[in-house]
Amino acid sequence: MVKKILYRKMDNLYLPIILIVSVVLRLGSVAYFGNHVTALPGVHDQFSYHYLSLRVLDGFGFTFGDPWWPVTAPGEPTAHWSYLYTSYLIGVYGLLGRSPLVARIIQVLIVGTLHPYFTYKIGERIFSKTVGLIAAGWSAIYIYFVYYSAALMTEPVYITAILGSLYFALKLSDSSETESHWRNAILLGICLAVTVLLRQLFVLFVPFMFLWIWWTGGWQKTMQLVVAGLILVGSILPLTAFNYYRFDQFVLLNTNAGFAFYWGNHPIHGTKFISILESETYRELIPEELHSMSEADLEDELMDRAMQFIVDDPVRYARLSLSRIVTYFTFWPSAESSLLSNISRVLSFGVALPFIIYGLWLSLKRWRFNLRSPETLLYLFIGFYTCIHLLSWALVRYRLPVDAVFLVFSGLAIVQLIEPAADKYNSSNSLSTGSNKLISRDVG
Repeated sequence: MVKKILYRKMDNLYLPIILIVSVVLRLGSVAYFGNHVTALPGVHDQFSYHYLSLRVLDGFGFTFGDPWWPVTAPGEPTAHWSYLYTSYLIGVYGLLGRSPLVARIIQVLIVGTLHPYFTYKIGERIFSKTVGLIAAGWSAIYIYFVYYSAALMTEPVYITAILGSLYFALKLSDSSETESHWRNAILLGICLAVTVLLRQLFVLFVPFMFLWIWWTGGWQKTMQLVVAGLILVGSILPLTAFNYYRFDQFVLLNTNAGFAFYWGNHPIHGTKFISILESETYRELIPEELHSMSEADLEDELMDRAMQFIVDDPVRYARLSLSRIVTYFTFWPSAESSLLSNISRVLSFGVALPFIIYGLWLSLKRWRFNLRSPETLLYLFIGFYTCIHLLSWALVRYRLPVDAVFLVFSGLAIVQLIEPAADKYNSSNSLSTGSNKLISRDVG
C-alpha cells in the first residue's frame, strides 16, 4: 500500500517535472540567441519583426525605413507580417524597454509551459495518461522546438496555439462534457483567433475542424461552434478593416500568400523544388514593372500569375508538388545546411520518425475508419497541413506544426514498446494493476 501511494505521488510529479525541463532548456535557447537579433539558421524573419516593432514605436506605423522583403518600398504600408506577433513585441518593448532578451524570456516561459502541456492533454485524451506524458516529455526536449522557442517570430507561439486549438476542439466534440461546453467553445475561439492572427493559413483548416466537431458532437454543438466562430471572426474583422483603410482594397490579414505561391511554383524550379534560392533571386523573379505596385496589389497580381503557371503546365505543377515531399520530410544531413541545422534535423525528426511511423500504424489499427474517433481530427490536421505545403512551398520549418502532433503518436509507440517489460516488472512487484498500468485498455 505504501508503495502504491508513493507511486501515485511520483506519477503526479511527472508533468510538472517535464514542464520545468521544457522551460529550462528553452531558457538555454534564450542564452544562445542573447539580446541581439543576429543571422542564425532558419530564423531570419525575426529581423523583420524586430525592426517593424521599433518603427511602430518610433511613430512610423507598420512600415519599414529601407527597401524591405519582399519588395516593400520605404515608408509604404506592409501587411506581410503578423500584426499580432508584431504587437506582442511592441508591447514588450514599449513597457519593458527595447530588449529582445526580455521578449525572448517571456515567450519561452509561455511556450515552454503550454506547448508540452497541450501535448500531454491531447495524448491523455486520445490514448492514455502515460502516452501524454511521454509525448509531452519528447516535445520538451525536441531540438527544433527548443531552438525556435526563443526566436522572435511566429513559429513557437503558432505551434502552441495550434495544439491548444486541437485540444479544445477535442473537448468540445465530447458530448459527455456538458458542464464545460461553453467554456470549451470560448477557449477554442480564443486559440483559433491567436493561431489565425499569427498565420492566416490556418483559417483554411477551420471549416474542416468545425465540420468534424459538428459531425462528432451532433446538432447540440451548433451554438458552441457559433460562439467559437464569432470570436474568431471578431478578431479578424478589425484587422481586415485596418488593411482596407491602408490599401484601399480587401486584404483579410496578411499579404504573403500570393508571394509564396508565386515563388514556390515559378518555372525557375522546373519539376524539382528548390527549397532556398539566393535572397536576391526572389526579388529578381518579380518583373521589374510590378515593383511600383502596392504590397496588396502585388500580392493579387502574383497569385494570378502563379495560377497561370499551373494552367499553362499542370503536369509540371504536379511533378513539382510531388518533389516537395523530399524537402518537407527531410531528416538527414545535407551539405547545403549548417552544422546546427543538420544536428537539429537528425536528432529531432530523424530520431522520432521510426516511432512516429509505428505510432501512426498502431493508431490506424484501432481507428478502423471511425470518423467520430478523436484521432480523426489529428489525421485531418496532418493531412491538410501537409498537402497545403506540398502544393505551395515546403520547408522543414513549415513542417514543425505537424511534428508537434506527430509526437503524440510517437508517445503511443514508445508506450507500446515498453509495456511488456513494464508489465513484467510490475507483476514481479505486485503492482501490475490499477493506476500503474502504463497504457489504457482502449489503446492496445
